[in-house]
Amino acid sequence: MKIGRHRCHILNSIQTKELGTHSISFSCNGDQRKVAMNNSDEVLAKVQEAFKSAFDVDPQSVSMDTTANDIPLWDSVGHLSLASSLEEVFGITLDVDDLMEMESVREIVRVVTPKLAERV
Repeated sequence: MKIGRHRCHILNSIQTKELGTHSISFSCNGDQRKVAMNNSDEVLAKVQEAFKSAFDVDPQSVSMDTTANDIPLWDSVGHLSLASSLEEVFGITLDVDDLMEMESVREIVRVVTPKLAERV
């Protein structure tokens, strides 16, 4: 991978739990660094922010167990609004396969978390 004029290499990528902390070790021009990525609590807080934006719901009412059945406006059109909010909040792009998998907050966190690691 090339960052600016620097040649960088990912040395190691560790995921401590299914939705837990990610740690990436990399070397850039011989200088080794380790970066801890978002854990599920940090991701959940941003997902709650996206739900507030998309559905005008109290963010604290959104948990890992929340599904479309729990949010009245989370229908097919609402799903697109939520996807747009998630893309904006996280600075990521979601594809059709991602959208199809996101049937609960737990699945949203599972889909979003690796995309955050890709941005490093």
